[in-house]
Parts: sequence; C-alpha cells; structure tokens
Amino acid sequence: MHPVGLLAFWLTVLALVAVPGADWAFVLGIAARGRPVTPAVVGLALGYLLLSGVVAVGLGALVADSPRSLAVITIAGSGYLLALGVGLLRARKGGFDERREAAPHHPAVALLQGVGVSALNPKGVLIVVALLPQFAVAEAEWPVPVQLAVLGLVFSATVAGFYLVLGAASARVLRSRQATARILSRASGAAMVIVGAVLLASGMLELAG
Repeated sequence: MHPVGLLAFWLTVLALVAVPGADWAFVLGIAARGRPVTPAVVGLALGYLLLSGVVAVGLGALVADSPRSLAVITIAGSGYLLALGVGLLRARKGGFDERREAAPHHPAVALLQGVGVSALNPKGVLIVVALLPQFAVAEAEWPVPVQLAVLGLVFSATVAGFYLVLGAASARVLRSRQATARILSRASGAAMVIVGAVLLASGMLELAG
C-alpha cells in the first residue's frame, strides 16, 4: 500500500474516533468507576478488528447491501448499549472507591463488554464497512483482502491508542475529584441510554419499512 494513502486513512480514522459516541461513554464510564480501562479498550479494539475481518473476507458488502441486516445489528447494538447504560445509572456509587478497587473484578468481563460495544455499535459497523474499501486499491501489489486486513489493524490500533490515553487521563483527573467522577459515571450511563434508545427507534423503523 502507498504510504500516503495509509496516512490519509489513519488521519481519517483518528478524526472519526475523536468524535464522542458510545465508545467514549463506555471508556469514561469505566474510568469514572475506578476500574482499569486497559481490558475494556483491548475489547473495543478486538471488536473493531473482528468487524474488519468480516469486511476483509467479503461479508461486509453483503451486510451493506441488506438494509434488514443492518437494522437487526442496530437493534442488537441498541439493546446492549441500553443494558450497559442502565447498569451505570443503577450503580449505588459512582467514582473511585477503595473497597471497589480492591474487590475482585475479572478483566475478562470488561474485555468482553468492550468487544460487545464495538462489534455491535452500528456507527462502527458502518464506518468499517463503508470506509475500509474506499482506501483499498485494486491495482496495488497487495491483494485487496490483505489491504483491508492491514487497514483494519491500523484502525484497531488507533482505537486502542486513543482510548488508552483518554482512559488514563480521565482516571488521573477523576481520582482526586469524587463528585466529578460520580457525575461523569451517571452522565456516561445516560449517554449510552440515549444513544441506545435512538438506535433502537431507528432499527425498528427500518424493519417496519
């Protein structure tokens, strides 16, 4: 692949990742509750890597050409976001707590949650399905599936790097600001509920149409 094209793809991805959305709400919610963000971010990256693999083997085009399939993914993703958002809102405490930080919390749980957030995020699905093929060049030396796989790796690495920095910075700030951490935890939950509700309505309308 041409370095200029790869750089253009990375800059485009970085701009899209920097726009707040469900991923932001998920990572900030984890940070606000005093949980390690690394497993959650790894889960997000793995979810997008999974989607990129689907596009690389050619299944992405089939999904893109099927509005009902996208609607089903939208409904499934909305339900998942609603469940996570309600969980944050129902938590008795927000912010850092010494006992909570010391309590067992298997990293695999946060990792799987991250995979679910990204793999079922309709916005992420559309970005991967629509964006990756635009930067693959049929006349290039590498086969198109290989190019798509490389682009997917770049996308996932960008997601991981951005949210690791965001999560670490948020945790550092919130550790000394309990009230802010509680507010952010509730705000993250509310944001996920709102996004989930909007996506659910969109998916249901698409199926009805």
